[in-house]
Amino acid sequence: MMNAISSHSDQYPPLAPGLYLVATPIGNLEDITLRALRILRSADRIACEDTRQTQKLLNHFGIATPTVSYHLYNEGLRAQELMTQLEEGSRIAVVSDAGTPGIADPGHELVRAAIAAGIPVFPVPGANAAVNALIASGLSTESFTFHGFLPAKEGQRRTALEQVPRGQETHLFYEAPHRILDTLSDLEAVFGATQPVVIARELTKLHEEFLRGTVSEVHKQLAERPSVRGEMVLLFSPSPQETAVPTRSIAVEVDALMQSESLSEKDALKRIARERGIGKSEAYRELQREQSRRR
Repeated sequence: MMNAISSHSDQYPPLAPGLYLVATPIGNLEDITLRALRILRSADRIACEDTRQTQKLLNHFGIATPTVSYHLYNEGLRAQELMTQLEEGSRIAVVSDAGTPGIADPGHELVRAAIAAGIPVFPVPGANAAVNALIASGLSTESFTFHGFLPAKEGQRRTALEQVPRGQETHLFYEAPHRILDTLSDLEAVFGATQPVVIARELTKLHEEFLRGTVSEVHKQLAERPSVRGEMVLLFSPSPQETAVPTRSIAVEVDALMQSESLSEKDALKRIARERGIGKSEAYRELQREQSRRR
């Protein structure tokens, strides 16, 4: 195999100086491209999110290119060092632990600096969890938005979900296994128990799995498991807001949601405000007026 790859590499001219953003497998090593292998072998240095993780990949394919760490906590300082080498004519490859660098992983700061300095930036396509989850989800691929990771704190996470626009667009989020049940609970509180969702788990790995159904169904399915493991992509497409004039008062709708879905008054009011396309403060004032009339 190595002879075949070396022979293939000989067909190309020497690697040009510049910054190379190299996508690597997200699980299955067969997803590495021949171009990625050639660039990783020909580069002067490989900047890695985790040198130990990348070294496993390099050892598997017999690549001896020197590596250097480039991650969230040293991104600023390391970017300066790498920029000095790029300005001297080096060929630097950037990789993340898995997938495409710069997508919810380090890389963007170095790309901006290289562009500002007039240094060529070369994307090297390959695996990406969000795109692969989308094309196999069954949801619309005509228009979509990738949001990265949701906030870890509950209040901030709900606020982020409340800001997701309704319509035909598909929304994608990365989520950690230890937070997925709380995230699904928040999603249900914001969009309702019947909101369709898709979870893509362990993509390209041995235990790859797609869970499809309403948010309450998927939550129940995961909650019944002894443990939830693996990196995940959460996808959903909120239904457009109804434009019809509401037939029930806000107070009646709040009471109904509190009883049927065990929501707090605050969460029920947020839901109603979103569905009616009005601000939360406006909905609260109307609720107070209706409650006053009841007394």
